[in-house]
Amino acid sequence: MNYFRTTLLLAAMTSLFLGVGFMLGGSGGMMIALLLALAMNGFAYWNSDKMVLGMYGAHEVDEASAPEYVRMVRLLAQNAGLPMPKVYIIDNPQPNAFATGRNPEHASVAATTGLLQILSPQELAGVMAHELAHIRNRDTLIMTITATIAGAISMLANFAMFSGDNRNNPLGIAGVLLLMVVGPMAAALVQMAISRGREYEADRNGAEISGRPLWLASALEKMTIAASQIDNVAAERNPATAHMFIINPLHARRMDGLFSTHPSTENRIARLQEIAAGAKDL
Repeated sequence: MNYFRTTLLLAAMTSLFLGVGFMLGGSGGMMIALLLALAMNGFAYWNSDKMVLGMYGAHEVDEASAPEYVRMVRLLAQNAGLPMPKVYIIDNPQPNAFATGRNPEHASVAATTGLLQILSPQELAGVMAHELAHIRNRDTLIMTITATIAGAISMLANFAMFSGDNRNNPLGIAGVLLLMVVGPMAAALVQMAISRGREYEADRNGAEISGRPLWLASALEKMTIAASQIDNVAAERNPATAHMFIINPLHARRMDGLFSTHPSTENRIARLQEIAAGAKDL
C-alpha cells in the first residue's frame, strides 16, 4: 500500500510539473517541461550521490580506517540481502546519517562523526539498518527524483515572473501569480508526503534487518535531542537535502505537521515499540 501511495504521489508531482509547463506555454510548454524533467532526472540519476557526498565533505572509509563501523555495515548488508555499499563518514558534530545512490549496486551510506560518538554499537546498527532499508526499497532514487522535479517546478515558477508573454496562460497575469505561489508549495507538500511515508517504511524494514526495533527507537530519541542543540551548517545552507537524513537536520521544523520533511520522533518510536511488542507475541 505504501508503494502504491508513493507511486500516486510521484504521478501527482509529475502531472503538476507538466501542468506548470502548460500554463506557461501551452502544449509546447508542456513538452519543454517534459524534456527538461527527463534531462534533470537523467543528470540526477548519474550524479546526485557524488554531489550530495561532496556537499557534506564525506570521506570514504574501509576496514583499515573504521573497522567496527564498516564491519557492522557489511553484516547488516548481508542480513538485508544487499551488495556492500560504500561507507562514508562526515565530519559534523550533529548526529545524523543518510543513504544515497541510484540503485543497490551503486549505493553509499554516510554517518556523521557526531552519530558515531553518541550512539552505542546497538543503536548505530539500528540506524545503519534503517539506511540500508532505504537502499533496498530504492528510496534513494525516489527521493532524488522528487527533489529534482520539485526544484524544476520552482524554477519554472520563477521563470513565469520574468516571462512577458502570458498568452498561453488561460488566467493571464493572475495565473502567473497563482503559479508562482501555488506551484512550489504544492510540489513541496507532495515531496514531504513521499518523504514521510518512506521514513516510516524504512523504520519498519530497518527493524527487520537488525532484528531489534528498539535499537533504532533508542537511537532516534538520542539523535533528536542532540540534533536540536547542534547546528548542521551544511544542511542549513542546502535545505533541499534535509529529507535525505534519518532525522531532520534543520531546526525550523520539529513537528509532524504539514510542512515537515520527517515524521515526529514520538510517532516513529511508538511504531517501533509496537513492532517490538508484536515480535514478542509471536
